[in-house]
This record gives sequence, C-alpha cells and structure tokens, in this order.
Amino acid sequence: MATPIYEFAQMPRVAPAGDARARRDKPRAAGQAPVVGVIYNPRSHRNLGADFDCGLSPHVHIARPGDRSQLPDALADLAARGIDLLVINGGDGTVRDVLTCGRPIFGEDWPPIAVLPKGKTNALTVDLGVPDNWTLQDAVHALDHGGRVRRRPLEVAPLGGPGDAASLTRVCGFILGAGAFTTATRAGQSAHRLGAFNSLAVGVTALWALAQSLFATRANPWRRGARMRIGLGAADVPMAHSGRGDPEMRQVLFASTLERLPAGLRPFGVLKGGLKLVAVDQISRRTAALVPLVVTGRMQDGLRERGIHQLAASQFSLSIDDQFILDGEAFPAGDYIVGQGPELAFVSP
Repeated sequence: MATPIYEFAQMPRVAPAGDARARRDKPRAAGQAPVVGVIYNPRSHRNLGADFDCGLSPHVHIARPGDRSQLPDALADLAARGIDLLVINGGDGTVRDVLTCGRPIFGEDWPPIAVLPKGKTNALTVDLGVPDNWTLQDAVHALDHGGRVRRRPLEVAPLGGPGDAASLTRVCGFILGAGAFTTATRAGQSAHRLGAFNSLAVGVTALWALAQSLFATRANPWRRGARMRIGLGAADVPMAHSGRGDPEMRQVLFASTLERLPAGLRPFGVLKGGLKLVAVDQISRRTAALVPLVVTGRMQDGLRERGIHQLAASQFSLSIDDQFILDGEAFPAGDYIVGQGPELAFVSP
C-alpha cells in the first residue's frame, strides 16, 4: 500500500484460502454485535498524523499493514475470524489493493464492505453516496440499518500468462484510463500538491485537459494519446474507428463499472450498469470544444462520427504501447484482458 504496483510480477501472490476461511453461514442473533475487520491505511491522505478513533471492542479487529506485501496475511487473518463486515479505511488506491489481495482469499463470497473515504481520491464513495465524514461507528451501524449498493469491480489480467498465472496476477479496481487520461493523472498529482482533492481535483484537471485539447497540436501528449487496440467481448471484435486522426491511436480511453462519478461527470452518456467504456479518437478542436457537453450528458447525438465511442461490454482486450492507469496507479504497456470481478455488496448510509 506504500509502494506502487508497476509490474504485475511484483504483486503479492496468494493461494486460494479454501477451507481456511471461517465466514459465518448463520445470521447473527438479535442484539449480537457484528464481527468487524478493518484494513487501516495510515498513509492515506486524511489519515496522516491521525489515530484511528475506533474505541476498544473485542468485536473489532484492526489490521495496519505497512505495505502491500503484508495485505494478504492481514486479510487471511480477518477471514479466519469470520468477519461480518470488512471496513476499508483509505482512498481508491487502498480499495484496489484490498480487492486485489483479497480476491484469492474471499473468492466469490465476500462479506459486506464499507469504505471510509480517507484518500486523495474517493470516487467509489461518491458512487456509494458515502459522506466525507463517515466513521467506523457509522459504517457498523449501517450494516444493519443502512443500505446496500452492489458493484462488480474491473479485473485486469495480462494476456499470455502460463497456466494459472493470469488468475494469480489479476488486479481489481473501479476506474481504468489510458492515453490522455495517463497524462491527466500526472497533472492531477500536481493538483493534489496545490491542495485540490476529490471533485475539485477532477475539475481542475479536466479544465487543463480541455485547454490542451483546444490549443495544442496533435504532437502534444494530451492530443496524441496512445497507440492501442481494443477488442470487444469474448469474440474480441475490434472497436470501430471514426477515421479522425491516426486510426491506430486513441486520444483517451476510460472504463469503469461505477454509476456516479465525481464532479457530476457522465462520460458514458445514458449507459449506467455494468462495464462501460468510452474511447476518443484524435478528435478535432471543434469536437474538443463540445466535450463539456458530452461528459455532462447534455450531448448524445452524432458522437461516433465525431470520434467519441460510448459503449458497454462484457469484457475487452487492450493492447497498448504506453502506461495505463487503474485507480490512480500506473501499469506498464502490454496486452491485457479487462473483465468484471465478483459482485460485492457495499454498505451505504
């Protein structure tokens, strides 16, 4: 959780837990306190310099893994305790790491999950409707008295791995981007250093990206994008291209299973559930000027002809010659398959 995932080979690998799991099959008795497991990331933006105020309870088990390599053992221990609720205290990157390392442990049978928005970016909690000041006590109360939001994370695995290597190196997350999105993420880090976070950081970065698209040449990274091939569905059907710019290039790729995004953005238009993606060819400056209308859902007609492709897919392949971003972290160029993971039940207020 402290060191970046730059290579899939560096990820901690966990064998499936099998019979080692001790999840409870019986409902709790009336008045019985839930067993709560907490993954606390002390390096998350809003946790820095702060103690985790959780009170002392024999039903609350807190793990503070120092880095990503310690996460599998922490999650295996919580699973063995038969937790009724898994609380992730951190931002989107912490959620990605927990879901990735927990996938071999919990498989398709995860406990309900609550997320406390403590990171620089908290796109998932925006989708879940979780307020910024949500506490552990609020999350535990919501387990029995709140709602459930069901989402399936993206699962990204390298193609061509031997045997079961791909299943052991898949990464789970909620927002994937490439091309100018990678450039925008680096710009977003600058926005963070200036004190802009969450929706404000998204807005600042989006405005800067729009300015670059309007005034820069196609040699500029914001307009050049990246060389990529996208194949749709199990049949791996090549995604269409509008003919705008270089047909082997896409200016932007953005994919997610979230239904509500920060700053009110709606890049997928009317598409809502499941795995959605939008790919942008090297569009003209005139079309770039219309992007604010597109990403806020106010323009939907004639987009494909202009070079903006919005669609849903069960899965897609991605061959790319540049880094891509998953929940704020860079991954190397290569060949990948992007699908959906298990359906997870997130606790909401």
